[in-house]
Amino acid sequence: MAVNIDTVYQKVLAFANKEQRGYVTPQEFSLFAEQAQLEIFEQYFYDINQFARVHGNSDEYADIKSNLQEKTSIFERTTTLGALNPFHSAVYRVGCLYYDNVEVEEVQHKDILYMNNSYLTKPTESRPVFTRKDNSISIYPSSIPLTSISYTYVKKPAKPSWTYVVINEKAMYDPSNASLQHFELHQSEETELVYKILKFAGLSMKREDLAQGGQGLESLLIQQEKQ
Repeated sequence: MAVNIDTVYQKVLAFANKEQRGYVTPQEFSLFAEQAQLEIFEQYFYDINQFARVHGNSDEYADIKSNLQEKTSIFERTTTLGALNPFHSAVYRVGCLYYDNVEVEEVQHKDILYMNNSYLTKPTESRPVFTRKDNSISIYPSSIPLTSISYTYVKKPAKPSWTYVVINEKAMYDPSNASLQHFELHQSEETELVYKILKFAGLSMKREDLAQGGQGLESLLIQQEKQ
């Protein structure tokens, strides 16, 4: 289940407006929301790398690695390569490539020449390889069409959008708007989203107390999650 964007916005407003600290406009909230979601999303991959070297917890609900995998699984997709623009525009990280149920191994450009010159290492349709450059790839042997290659990837989270209508000069939440986009993060990230956005709002308003409060709450939450 995704995180409801209106729930987050209302909590941010409740914190920010306390003691008349300031009002976070919908435009400001959208910018802060996008940045907060990206920071949390990108942190997943640093954490996975870090905790991959740590023995897991015997309790399946308290294991950090399992929890991270659950959070990233929301963004995992499988599709096929295109003939002109191989990787989908929403790709954040490419996983594995497959051809006819065989995994395609990635190699470096400098290795292809040597591989092709050897009968033992020359790529075949039963032992294909690929090289990568920017957003495109080359498949070896070249007899394999790109459209026959499937790949797994992690997609980028969609940009959050809190939609509204103006009534009596006040922005009111409009869930019927087609542009509405909730946070795509796991529902457990709701609290951290609120704290991060509060931090950004405090910096924008030049309210040091609000920025430090959001930062402090965020740091405490992260510390609790990783103990």
